[in-house]
Amino acid sequence: MKWIHAINDYKDYLKIERGLSDNSIISYENDLKKLESFLTNKSQFTGPLAVKPDQIKEFVYHISKEVKANSQSRIISGIRSFYDYLLFEKLINNNPLTNIESPKQQRKLPSTLSLDEINLMIKSIDKTKKESERNIAIIETLYGCGLRVSELIELKISDLYFSEDFIKVTGKGNKQRLIPISEINKKCINGYILNSRSKLNINPKYSDILFLNRNGSRLTRAMIFTIVKNLSKKCMIEKLISPHTFRHSFATHLLENGADLKTIQQLLGHESITTTEIYMHLDNTALINVMKKFHPRSKFI
Repeated sequence: MKWIHAINDYKDYLKIERGLSDNSIISYENDLKKLESFLTNKSQFTGPLAVKPDQIKEFVYHISKEVKANSQSRIISGIRSFYDYLLFEKLINNNPLTNIESPKQQRKLPSTLSLDEINLMIKSIDKTKKESERNIAIIETLYGCGLRVSELIELKISDLYFSEDFIKVTGKGNKQRLIPISEINKKCINGYILNSRSKLNINPKYSDILFLNRNGSRLTRAMIFTIVKNLSKKCMIEKLISPHTFRHSFATHLLENGADLKTIQQLLGHESITTTEIYMHLDNTALINVMKKFHPRSKFI
């Protein structure tokens, strides 16, 4: 079997069986093409079914000189999943990555914004511009609901259950979850729908998509990144900010105000609570306040 055929079959499996997003599938494909390219450049014209553990070890050593530990782990994990698939399909007898260990990752704490910084960014939006109501609603929704960028741009008007104070979000693997929405967030979205969105010449293909560009089409991930980047620059926020920063801030602020980790996991749509545990990085002030409030000997602190 040639690489191109094996990769295409695997992409179909990821799309149909696992329900992964196009971005995730492209990431898996790129990692497999890295392995194929490495073997080709080494004149090891090996098909995917004939790859040996020693060749994988050489490949891992090769990428260790080019990318950081986190990226190495992701690439190794992706290729391991590919060979698990081939094993499941009975196209191979052993996974060549069975004894290949991923490098230890240095777990970086996510950057977060304070509530004052978030409010500053919202207030800095130029109210004289047509897209101002949309951009305010975008920031409020990113922070107020803790959405991923992919979830935000896919959010539909039919996903808004404002009378029940919920929105329905479709996350990774097409898994759906309900997230409570605040009155201020509802007000911002309603204002955008009634005043700005209603004046657009909307492409019928995107008639149910909530956040649209000035041409009446779906916003892209890049557009959301640009909106956030421009606002942070305008507010002279020196942190490295992305749309995902609002998701981190959402989780961190909930945790600091007493929400339990399991609830935050459900709101974020994390499959494993291990992923959510990265938010257990309360600052010293928050830790002291928790101790004072809950520890039976807090009067001695």
